[in-house]
Amino acid sequence: MAKTKRRTSQTVTILDVASRAGVSPMTASRVMNNNPRVGEAMRDRVLAAAAELNYRPNLAGRSLRSSNAARIGLLYSNPSAAYLNQLMIGVLEEGSLSGAQILVEKCSGIRSQRAAMQRLLDTGVDGVILPPPLCDSRQTKRELDLANITVVAVATGAPVADVSSVRIDDYQGASAMTQHLLDLGHTAIALIKGDPKHTPAVLRAQGFIDTMARAGLTVPTEHIVPGLFTYRSGLAAASTLLKLKNRPTAILSSNDDMAAAVVAVAHGMGLRVPGDLSVTGFDDTPVATTIWPTLTTIHQPVTAMGRTAVRLMLEEIRCKRSGKPKAGNHQVMKYSLVKRESSAAPPRG
Repeated sequence: MAKTKRRTSQTVTILDVASRAGVSPMTASRVMNNNPRVGEAMRDRVLAAAAELNYRPNLAGRSLRSSNAARIGLLYSNPSAAYLNQLMIGVLEEGSLSGAQILVEKCSGIRSQRAAMQRLLDTGVDGVILPPPLCDSRQTKRELDLANITVVAVATGAPVADVSSVRIDDYQGASAMTQHLLDLGHTAIALIKGDPKHTPAVLRAQGFIDTMARAGLTVPTEHIVPGLFTYRSGLAAASTLLKLKNRPTAILSSNDDMAAAVVAVAHGMGLRVPGDLSVTGFDDTPVATTIWPTLTTIHQPVTAMGRTAVRLMLEEIRCKRSGKPKAGNHQVMKYSLVKRESSAAPPRG
C-alpha cells in the first residue's frame, strides 16, 4: 500500500491540528504558544497531531502576539467596492488613531473563507470585524467564537445579543424613501430587492411594502424583482421592470449600485430620468454623485460605522483582557434622506 503523502506546513492550519487532536482550536493554539495552563497529556496530544501533520506555527503571528497593541481583523466578501472603500476608510482611520493593527482578508466561498479566517488567526488577531453579508453568517460567527475571537458585526439587520454591532434602521430608511416618492405623487412604485442572504435587504423590502400598504396601495407582484446588490443584477432587474406593459413611474433600488444600473438602462431605452422615471438608491456611496443625474438616496454613514466598529472592538478587547464578562454593545446610527436630481413628480397623463 502506498504511503499517504504528508501535507506541507503551508497547507496545514491550527484548525487541522485541533481536529486531528480532538480538541478545540483555542486549546491547540494555547499549546502552540506554550501556555502553562494546558495539561501535559493534552499538550502531548496536540504536539503529536502537529508533528503528524507537519504543522509549523506562523512566525509573523508570533511576532505580533508579543506586542500589546490590539490586533483587529476585517474579513469581507462584499461585492460593492464603493461600500467597502468607505467602510475601510473608517476602520483604518480609527485603527491609526488608537494604535491598533488592522489586518484585512478577502474571501468568497466556504474554503476561501476558512483559509482567510486561518490567516487572521495565524497573525494573532484579538477580534474580527464582519461587514455584510458575513455579518449575518452564523457559521462564521460560530467558528470565530470557537477560536475565542471577538466579533463585531457591521450593518446586520438581526443583531445577536452578545455580539456587538453597528447599523442603521434599514426598515425606517426604506420607509422614508418610499414616502418621499409617494409625496411626489407616485403610486406605481417598483422595488429592486437586495441579496436575500443579507438581513438589511429583507428589512428594506418590508419597509417599502408596509409603507405602500399604509398608503392604501397594493404593489403588483411583477413590480418587486430580485437583486444581489451588484450593478449587473441591477441591469437585469431594470430591463425586466422597464419592459412591463404597466411600467412603474418610480423604482426604489436597495442600493446605489443597482440604482445606477437602472439609470443606465433607462437612458438606453430613451427614457428621461426623472422626467419619465424616478430612480432612488440606498447607502449614498460615491456612485450616487458620479452618475447623471445624481441619485436621491438614503445616506448610510458607512465611514463613521467603520470607526464605530473599531471602537466597539477595542472596548470588547479591553474587557476580555481584564477578565470582564462578554456583553454585546449595539449602536444604531442615524440615516438621512438625501434628495438629488433623480427623483421628481411622475409624468402627466
